Amino acid sequence: MGRTRGRASMLIAAAASVAAGVSLLPVASASAATAAPVVDQQTRATFQRLADAVLTDRTDALVDGARGARKKSLSSGFSGAVKLSAAMAGSEKHVLSSLEQRKARLAALGEKYSKGNTVVTLDNTRVQGGKAEVKVTETTTLTYKKVSGDEPATTGFQAHHALTFTADKRGDWQLTGIRNTDADAPEAVNQPAQPAPAAKPAKARGTRAGDTPDAPRSNTNRWGIPANNKNLNGAAYDYRAMAAYAETYWANYNTNYPNFNGHADGGDCTNFVSQSLKAGGWKHAPGRVDDYDKWFGNNEIQSHSFIGVNEWSWFAQNSKRTTPLASVYQMDVGDVLQMDFDRDGAKDHTMIVSFRGGDGMPYMTYHSVNTWRRSLASIIASDWNAYYYAYRT
Repeated sequence: MGRTRGRASMLIAAAASVAAGVSLLPVASASAATAAPVVDQQTRATFQRLADAVLTDRTDALVDGARGARKKSLSSGFSGAVKLSAAMAGSEKHVLSSLEQRKARLAALGEKYSKGNTVVTLDNTRVQGGKAEVKVTETTTLTYKKVSGDEPATTGFQAHHALTFTADKRGDWQLTGIRNTDADAPEAVNQPAQPAPAAKPAKARGTRAGDTPDAPRSNTNRWGIPANNKNLNGAAYDYRAMAAYAETYWANYNTNYPNFNGHADGGDCTNFVSQSLKAGGWKHAPGRVDDYDKWFGNNEIQSHSFIGVNEWSWFAQNSKRTTPLASVYQMDVGDVLQMDFDRDGAKDHTMIVSFRGGDGMPYMTYHSVNTWRRSLASIIASDWNAYYYAYRT
């Protein structure tokens, strides 16, 4: 999660560059090689450019024809270059290969991209000894290639990463690691598959722990499933208002609510979906915050069911405000999808449908990896091992 700016591919040439001994950008003078490295403005700019190149290469692996369009070297215009380590270069080569396989899976599901654009901004740099942790925000837009003809124009997301740079004995920096820092979120489409997280039980924090029904899992087979379309006109809820809210605040958070993105105990996904449902007519059910028969939220106070993944599911079923769907591909605008990444029975992530194609493809918008109109096919192709739970609202 290609670029049309003609920027470099670092990844195929990186190992050769290391072997050839291409000069690196020093962080300290040769006479001070034993001193603690110093990261100046030029070095930080090069950190940012390398992060941008690595993540752009990942996006390019998903776009038809993009990888053949790279011409420049990343170090062009620099006196030296901060580089990938040899091990990291080999790892990224494997990443690109896995993403090209994902591209083939997406094509089999009827999805292709004609163009991509990735921009990376540097958020902060922390240096300790010979290591630097560089945190960046990636903003990627992918243009849908028209296959069935009714796809949205684009999909986009914001993801956050921490890169580790290690200084060698000469005080030159090499990229030695990169990890995504968004908690409890599906993998971005240009993010390599990660090992399944350790299993964890559902947390029953409220007073109704004995009345927490498990939602039935939904099938992920796209073919041969009745559409089960919604009536969006004259319904009890304003589903278009739900979608409009989600697409308005997917990247620019509504300051009338708290922002839980980046919190250690979970992200902002369910809080965001609850806000969208509220915008479409879901009414508060006031009471104790830890009672799963209650649901309410504003900037001052939120029920567990308003912000918690499993708690929302328990409320939605107890209140009869939702009904389960047999297939995830039956979802329509305003419906909700939850994921259990590690199949341990505790749901991990919540999303809302903000668009549905004429061919029946639902497109999801969500927080924690802020994402706009990502196709359900893309999510399943990236997280095919997860369990899915679809709710008709």
